[in-house]
Formats: sequence, structure tokens, C-alpha cells
Amino acid sequence: MESLREGDHLFFTDWRGDPDEKMRDDGPTIAELFSAAARRGVVVKGLLWRSHLDKLAYSEEENRNLSQAIREAGGEVLLDQRVRRGGSHHQKLVVLRHPGRPELDVAFAGGIDLCHSRRDDERHLGDPQAVAMAEAYGPNPPWHDVQLALRGPVVGVLDLTFRERWNEPDDLDQHGPISTITDKLQHADMSADKLPPQPPDPPECGPLTIQTLRTYPAMRPKYDFAPNGEQSIARGYTKAIKRARRLIYLEDQYLWSTEVAQLFADALRANPDLHLVAVVPRHPDVDGAFALPPNQIGREKAIELCTSAAPDRVHIFDLENEAGTPIYVHAKVCVVDDVWCSVGSDNFNRRSWTHDSELSNAILDDTRDERQPVDPAGLGDQARRFPRELRLTLAGEHLCRTEHTDLIDPADFVREMTGAADALKKWADGGRTGLRPPGRLMPHSIERLSWFQRWWASPVYRLVYDPDGRRWRDRLANRW
Repeated sequence: MESLREGDHLFFTDWRGDPDEKMRDDGPTIAELFSAAARRGVVVKGLLWRSHLDKLAYSEEENRNLSQAIREAGGEVLLDQRVRRGGSHHQKLVVLRHPGRPELDVAFAGGIDLCHSRRDDERHLGDPQAVAMAEAYGPNPPWHDVQLALRGPVVGVLDLTFRERWNEPDDLDQHGPISTITDKLQHADMSADKLPPQPPDPPECGPLTIQTLRTYPAMRPKYDFAPNGEQSIARGYTKAIKRARRLIYLEDQYLWSTEVAQLFADALRANPDLHLVAVVPRHPDVDGAFALPPNQIGREKAIELCTSAAPDRVHIFDLENEAGTPIYVHAKVCVVDDVWCSVGSDNFNRRSWTHDSELSNAILDDTRDERQPVDPAGLGDQARRFPRELRLTLAGEHLCRTEHTDLIDPADFVREMTGAADALKKWADGGRTGLRPPGRLMPHSIERLSWFQRWWASPVYRLVYDPDGRRWRDRLANRW
């Protein structure tokens, strides 16, 4: 961003943006970085979800403050509430365009928001500027996340995704009369200025084929660009999971929803050599007698559904750093048989697949990986370099090792991950005395809720925490 010059484009969408979040220890802050670009003549345009009240652990004030700071510097950031009732804009996207210099174009997309707690690294010591979370994560919650840097023609596709939302003609304020009054009193920008023409797509620059997948709900008023909603994320995952034969590797914030878990359960039953390995947070991000049970019950049901299909082939882990503090897993990653992978803003739950706005990029590398097994699925697809390296790199971080040779084969991968997690758990159960085993993986355990908690938490979970944004005809037909 610091290299952008007059006439270049800086477009972004986000769920939350904290103006004071630092990009480096010595700055600049998010607001300073974006505002400096606007003052240089860069076309700075942003879409932030309007959000709910800060008192409800959301970010209405922060998003409004970031919008105002960039606006004062000459940019334009709109607070966008064009969502289904109870929904949010959850896309995390930054697009940098250089008209006349397309070789410099780049986009960033994945799970990382422009806000507090996200500036962590592979040591997982936490961001000094932290959000308040469940007590178990401590004052500076360790944070694990994944983002893609994308070049080539896909930048044009992501630019179009931003422009579709920006040019949507419906009012920015929906379902929020109080916010509308607040906007008018604070003279907020309630209409989008015209964008400059979209530059031609950058030229091809590598061997990766990238497909941009999205979620938009079916709602009224309808989106012009998605009048019946869009569930291409759900369809993409469904197609990939049905093709899995040896290994599905996930990192996910939630891993909820029986509809999603049923896909895994069906694949596990149909393929006796298939293993599911998932890395999830140890605890939800919130505490509380009311907030906690609905967070717990969704994952409990999903994991039970998967394990009932293949008790010995479902392996769920969480993470802790070397100090023993749980690491909050916010990443949204899926790798199937080292052939196909995706990184996005979407979680494995019904909300992300149908209800909120989401953005993911699915990747198929043209470069075959010649390391054995060269075709783990046995379908003739052959392993591809980028998906395999993504899985090995993430596993290497969790295992605290740089040598990956014994993790390539899916059977070896499962054995090494399980062995490391069991060793760390045994050491922890023994009082955490003596030499700490290497790695950060721990077997994930589910604390079963009482019958009373399940009785009231189940409907709250399905209606509020994990709603369905599909048309009724699609819900009844159980199709994406």
C-alpha cells in the first residue's frame, strides 16, 4: 500500500476494522496507512459491515470511526447493512490496482480482518492490541489465521466482486432504524460515488488455476448481481468433498451444522480409506451462561455425526502455544487429497454457506507433485504442489518442525499428528512437568451439555447462531 501512487486503486471489504490497529510494532495504524494513500491521490474505497453495538461484543463504533478517518483524508468508506436480517458482511478482501502497470496488481483474501488481535505470527504470542475474548485465551489471545496474496487474472475477478457490492443500488441501511438515525445525525456518507473504470485483468503469471467462490443470501430487496442469492462456496465444497478418497484436512473457526457434517459423514462411509483431520479452537471466543451453550452444541452435533460414520478415521485437534495458552483458530482452510484446496472467509457452517456474505478462493495447481504418493486419491488427478505444500506448511507449524518428509503420505500424516497430540496431552495430564513434547496439537474434547442446556440451546443455535439464508424451495429440497 505504501507504494501506491496517484490514480492507483485501493478497494477493500471487511467485517471489522479498527482504526488504531498497528501494521507493525512502530506503525502505521490501519487508519494512517489508508488515509496516507488517499492523501497521495490513490482512489481509496471501502465497504465495512455496519455491525451491531459494541456492548454486544461487536464493532459498530470501530467501523464507523475507521470510515470517518479515511473519509476525512479524501477516501470513501461506506457502512454496508445490505444483508439478510441477522446477517453480516463477512468478506475480508483488499484489492490493489495499478492502471497502466497491471504486473503490480495484487489482492489479499482469506480470514484476516483489519482489526485487533490479528497481528500475531507463527510463535502465537498474541497481538499486543487485543480484543476481549473468553477468559481461557488470556489478555492477548494467540491467533491463528491464513490469508492469500493473489496475482494474475483473479485480481480482476476480486475487483469485480467489490464493484458489484459497491454499485448495488439498494439503500445501505436495512433492518436498522436506530443506525439510520445515527447516520443522519453524524452526516454519514449514505451513497456510493462512482468508481473509476475497471482496468483490464492482469496477465497470467503462474501455474495456479483459481476459482473465486462466494456466498450471498436470498433476501429482499434482492441483490442485482445475485437475485436468488449465491451458494457457490457450498457447491464447491460439496463437489470437492464427494471426490475425497484419502484425506480431508480442515482448519476452521466453527465446524458446525449437521448439513455440512453430513457431507463429511457420507464421504467417510463411502470411502473406507478416507480420514478427516480438523484443527479447531479449543473454546468458543465467548464465555457466559447464555452465549456459550449455543456455540458448543453446533460443534458437538457435527463431530458426533462424523464420528458415528467412522469412529477411528475422524481426528479433531486444537492448539496451544508453548506457554500452555489455547490458540484461537480463525483460519478457514480445506485441502482435499493434496489436489484441491481453498482459503477464504467462510466457515464450515450453514451461516457461512447460505446467510452471510463470504468469499473464498479455490485453487488447483497445474504443477504435479512427484513426491510419493503421487496420486493419493487413486483417481488419476495426482497430487498438486500448492495444496500439498499448504497442508505440510500448516502441519509443520503446528508440530513445530521444518522437516515434512514423513507427513506427505496421508497415513503417515495422521499417525504423526495423532502421536504428537497424544504426547502433549499425556504431558499436560501429568502436571506439565519435565521436558515439554514438541508441537502445539492437542486432542480436541467435547464437553457434553446437560439435557436442559441442549433443550434451549438447540433452537437458539439454529435460528440465531447458524441460520439458513436459502430460498424456502432450496431448503425443502436440501440443495445449495
